[in-house]
Amino acid sequence: MQKNAQVPLDSSGEQSPRQLIASLVADGILTDPDSPRGRLLNAAARLFEQKGFTRTTVRDIAAEVGILSGSIFHHFASKEDILCTVMQEVTVYARARMAHASAQAESPREKLRACIQCELEAIHGLAVPGFSILVAEWRSLSADSQKRVLRERDAYEQIWLDTIAEAGCPGGEPALVRRLLLGALAHTYSWFKPRGRGLSLPELADRVLLIFAPL
Repeated sequence: MQKNAQVPLDSSGEQSPRQLIASLVADGILTDPDSPRGRLLNAAARLFEQKGFTRTTVRDIAAEVGILSGSIFHHFASKEDILCTVMQEVTVYARARMAHASAQAESPREKLRACIQCELEAIHGLAVPGFSILVAEWRSLSADSQKRVLRERDAYEQIWLDTIAEAGCPGGEPALVRRLLLGALAHTYSWFKPRGRGLSLPELADRVLLIFAPL
């Protein structure tokens, strides 16, 4: 695959999700979603979110893309291998999206806000399909598979740690601040309704920023 491909921005100067994915595919970082392997991963992610990993069968995934179940094993060693790959690719995309958004920020504080909004959008299913699987199905992975995903997760978390340190957040070392932030953001899933009336998701990101990086 072509490396370091330059993908054009839209008229606002931002990369659309389609453009970002195309860039990651061209760089060999993500699987092409239109390839047979990519279609299997997308189908599996949808089913794992809807039915859960345990209740989703290889036959279900194959039927979703219109192939025989045995054909899946030309691409993946097992159903767990599919889940592990889905988690890796979800994490890679979430990291790339957050890195791109924070790179557009004009100050360390705005960079932190970009990270907060990106994670909120992922948590609430508005930007990163399959993000909820990272938490819901973590225990479905073997120790070896967890290590594979953690390598990608560590890179995602490093963006957070660097950004928190750069923003000078009060509360001690960046790792502690990140744990507090993660808990606060993840819990919004149980009470915040981004499509409802009242506080919008960008406004929520502003409020969170004021708590963790006051003016």
